[in-house]
Amino acid sequence: MQQELMLEVCAFNLTSCIIAEKLGAKRIELCANHSLGGTTPTQELIQQVKEKLSIAIYPIVRPRGGDFLYNEEEFSQMLQSISICKELGCNGIATGVHLQNGEIDKIRFAKLVAAAYPIKVTCHRVFDRTPDPFKALEDLVEIGCERILTSGQANTAAGATKLLSQLVQAAGNKIIIMPGSGVRSSNIQQLIAETGAKEFHTSAIIDNTEMIDENELREIISVINHN
Repeated sequence: MQQELMLEVCAFNLTSCIIAEKLGAKRIELCANHSLGGTTPTQELIQQVKEKLSIAIYPIVRPRGGDFLYNEEEFSQMLQSISICKELGCNGIATGVHLQNGEIDKIRFAKLVAAAYPIKVTCHRVFDRTPDPFKALEDLVEIGCERILTSGQANTAAGATKLLSQLVQAAGNKIIIMPGSGVRSSNIQQLIAETGAKEFHTSAIIDNTEMIDENELREIISVINHN
């Protein structure tokens, strides 16, 4: 039986989360600070969203914008955030750490996955900074991540469908490849057709805001539902 396609929505506030669930999103990546590329949301927001929604919630665990090289204080903060996500009943988290050379920091990432257990872990777009995506994929399988959010190491996923397709094939049933970045109603059909992925990620926000564009999200989900 063919696996159904599904959409994860990156949301920055409770209103957007409610809209996303109503329109048919299957999972929320919950973030703060869109301008910084997404940082860990407040405990209050996580709690509000968990109380109002029934779909899966994966808060991002990222203490600041910028790179994914963290000092001891920041790493400790990440472990504390994971503990809060578990206490609040989240279904998983999205996180990532790399080494100075850009490779996945397997030792520290494994500690984050262990701290999160039994909830699931998505590797966020730290993956797109790695020098060898296929090595990074195998590292993340070994660490125990559930999925990889990736633009195919390009500015937008639609510009990297060849690599995304190769990653989907390399991943097989070991880990989920979820294309994200610039996923819109104008390119979702192309991404479905050219990557072979089953999960997709969008923020579908109105420009220069942190609010979901309801019409845009409706269009994206309509395309997914008709495939």
